Amino acid sequence: MAEPLKIVLGGDLMLGRGIDQCLRHNVDPGLFEPVVHDARHYVDLAERRNGPIQRPLPPEAPWGEALEWLRAYGPQLRIVNLETAITASSRPWRGKAVLYRMHPANVSCLRAARIDACSLANNHALDWGQQGLIDTLTCLSQAGIRWAGAGLTARAAQTPARLPLAHGGALLLSAWGVASSGIPLRWQARHDQPGVALIERIDAAALARIQRCIAHRRRPGDRVLVSLHWGTNWVAEIPAQQRWLARHLIEEAGVDLVFGHSSHHPLPLELHGERLILHGCGDLINDYEGLPDHGPWRSDLVCLYGVELDGASGILQALELRPFQLRGFQLRVPAMAERERLAAQIGLASAPPGWRWHNRGDHWRLERA
Repeated sequence: MAEPLKIVLGGDLMLGRGIDQCLRHNVDPGLFEPVVHDARHYVDLAERRNGPIQRPLPPEAPWGEALEWLRAYGPQLRIVNLETAITASSRPWRGKAVLYRMHPANVSCLRAARIDACSLANNHALDWGQQGLIDTLTCLSQAGIRWAGAGLTARAAQTPARLPLAHGGALLLSAWGVASSGIPLRWQARHDQPGVALIERIDAAALARIQRCIAHRRRPGDRVLVSLHWGTNWVAEIPAQQRWLARHLIEEAGVDLVFGHSSHHPLPLELHGERLILHGCGDLINDYEGLPDHGPWRSDLVCLYGVELDGASGILQALELRPFQLRGFQLRVPAMAERERLAAQIGLASAPPGWRWHNRGDHWRLERA
């Protein structure tokens, strides 16, 4: 096998609302939600539950103890699903209640964690309209961060981002949002309209569309990651259609890694044809800390996924699953009881055939048996 390609993946990164209000630069705190009308209310709720949050937070603060692990793990690429518009626009998308934005200067939070690329095909990319999306693309470009899944035209939104690798070739990041995640159909990018790469329904036509976009950009030796923002929040089981699409992307489109998100909590993973399917990576950073739990699901228990692929074939070599807990709007190493709760939620009691989970105390590692 060739030198492994190490990629760190993180689920929904929501740095707006309460978190933006705790950073050095803030947008107007006004909200349009049915109950909450000021983003600082989410700060108050978090402080009531877990104590005072010192302000202003430096740009690296939300990453907390995850930064040490990121340095030690040493990935070649760091990729997240960014669910926050980077804009100071004051014109929200009309009729949408839950809106995320952070001050453009707070793009320093992404730089602090050395994020290489973001998926933008999600249900918050146009919270602040087309101007908010344009501002987001401008900020990311100026920060040297690539993106996929959104653009000024349909072609730009659907074109995979090309992320060069140290030993030659590239990782193609293809990002798509599915309407089932709550993305308004009017957000779909068109030839003359900024927007996101949107799939209205999961079917053979959607599969063929993604496959064509990958084939148009792929070169010999490239590895392919498909990011999918799909499904509803707080789900008890993975929808059959999502399993179907992920497996057929591997079988027919030659995809090496499926990176799913939207559920707010981590979901079980799957191996198919020796390729990894992450059906739902859960949230990564949010301001939900003071909100009631959704039954058994916990959005404060999150994971970073250290994926190790064979560089030549794209098959999975190992997966390092690193748990964290949000406290004071920062990622912290959770207590053992919380780690065990998360392990049960993800289904780590059983491993795919021919593989074994190793409990390393503060994280888990999936390796061949």
